[in-house]
This record gives sequence, structure tokens and C-alpha cells, in this order.
Amino acid sequence: MKGIVLAGGFGTHLYPMTFSGSKHLLPIYDKPLVYYSLATLMKADIRDVLFIVNPQDMGAYEAHFGDGSQLGMNIQYKAQESRDGIAQAFLIGEDFIDGDRVALILADSIFYGSGFGQNLSEAITRKKGATVFGYQVKHPESYAVIDFDASTKKVSYIEEKPEEARTNYVATGLYVYDEKVVEYAKTLKPSARGELEITDLNQIYLDHKQLYTTTLPEGFAWFSPRTVDDLFHAGEFVRVVQQSTGTKIASIEEIAYRKGWIGRAQLLSLASKIQKTEYGKYLEGIALSTDELK
Repeated sequence: MKGIVLAGGFGTHLYPMTFSGSKHLLPIYDKPLVYYSLATLMKADIRDVLFIVNPQDMGAYEAHFGDGSQLGMNIQYKAQESRDGIAQAFLIGEDFIDGDRVALILADSIFYGSGFGQNLSEAITRKKGATVFGYQVKHPESYAVIDFDASTKKVSYIEEKPEEARTNYVATGLYVYDEKVVEYAKTLKPSARGELEITDLNQIYLDHKQLYTTTLPEGFAWFSPRTVDDLFHAGEFVRVVQQSTGTKIASIEEIAYRKGWIGRAQLLSLASKIQKTEYGKYLEGIALSTDELK
């Protein structure tokens, strides 16, 4: 399975911080926001990843992640020249997807909680159809609201920002699609706001009775920071969890090492580049305290 991280947009709610740079490279406590979405794909054993970014941000992402080989991955980049909607990602990434199944995550998505591995596995192992990750919120009218059959996990209804929500479950910024996604994306027409809507794409799968959900468990944390306060609250959550557990959330280097994509020598090499930081010392400690992974 391939993976796409959609890191376009201009972050206008965060001006002036995003006047000259990508919102998704802003820090959430001790690492860039985009680390959290990339880590989610890595946890799903996805090693082929396409970053779709604003043209002016391309150099910053390439400098940050390179070709991915340092993580045992294959990372590529393409520009989103215009703001034509989330579903446009599948048209931009058609050559990269190359007929495979694909997971799409918005670069400002942070997922954390027990049981997430099971949610990912449930979605990744489903060979046909599409899966949205459902989450219960207090104010669902601001999102794409879904209703579903709890026994079959099949979605029966989806609507973008309804005036009155039928349920409190909404689709988050993580989606998994089968090999038909590009074909379906090509049939989409721009919405009233001129964008190719991800909800319209999901509606096609729903019409084919192939739209599923995997619901995130009670007590699970999902952040999609849009404002300065959102960034602060997400960062404070990460700080508290990391200090109380002694582990890092979304440490992409640690994930690559624990999955056996890189060895101890490579992890130590990555740690040495940031050895004066607490993050670098953490990676070094991981490398020195575990057996070499094969």
C-alpha cells in the first residue's frame, strides 16, 4: 500500500506565523506537526510515501526528509499548484499510486491512543472499498458527519457540515482506498466552493456500498490544529504524555528502527545529528538499550 501526506494549504488561520512557511512544519512541542501524520502511515507499515506540498515549500520538505532512505523508506514529492480540494491529491499522485491501494492523511492530523494499531490493521487489510476513521465529537456540524451499521462497519450516510447532524461521529483526516480511487476521483466535479471534495469521493464508495468506518475508541485523542490555541493545546498534550510515560509520540526515527527498517548504526547516526537536543539523546538511548533488530 502507498501513502500520501497532503500538506498543501496556506494556513491562513495561523498568520503571521505562516506568511513564509508551511503550517505543517510548525512545532507541536518537540517535533514538526507533519511528523505526526507521517508516523501514522509508518505505523501502518507504509514505506512508500508521497508528500503533496505547496510549490514554495518543496525545498523545505526535501531538506527535511530527503528521499526517505535514512528511514528505510521511499519518499517522493509533488506540488499542489492550486487549492482545488483534498480529492485532487489522487489526481496529482496518479503516477505514484500506480494502480495500488493508498492511504491519505492530512498533514495536520494527530492520532494518539490505545487500540490504534487495531484500527489501522482493520483498514489496511480490507482489500476492497474505502475506510474513513470515525471519531465522536461534541460539535459534528463542523465536519463530515457519518452514520453506520455497528455490526458490519458499513457507512450508511455521510454529509459535509450539515445544519443538523444525525450523529456525533465524523470522518477524521485519515482515509484508506482501494485501487479504484483514481478512477473515481477523475469523475468528480468541483463543488460550489470550486474544490474536488473528499466527501463527494466517499459518497461514490457509499453508492457502491463499499464505504466502511473504523471508529476510534473512547478516550482516544485526535487533534487537527487550525488556530494558535489548537497548536498550543496539542503541544501541551504531547508534552504531558511524553513526560509522564518517558516515550516520544511520533518519533519517526524510533518507529523505523523498531520496525527493522533501519539498524542501530543508522539510528545512532540520526541521533548524532541532533545530539545536543533532548530528542537526540532519546534516540541514542533507544539505540543503546535495545538489541539490534534484524
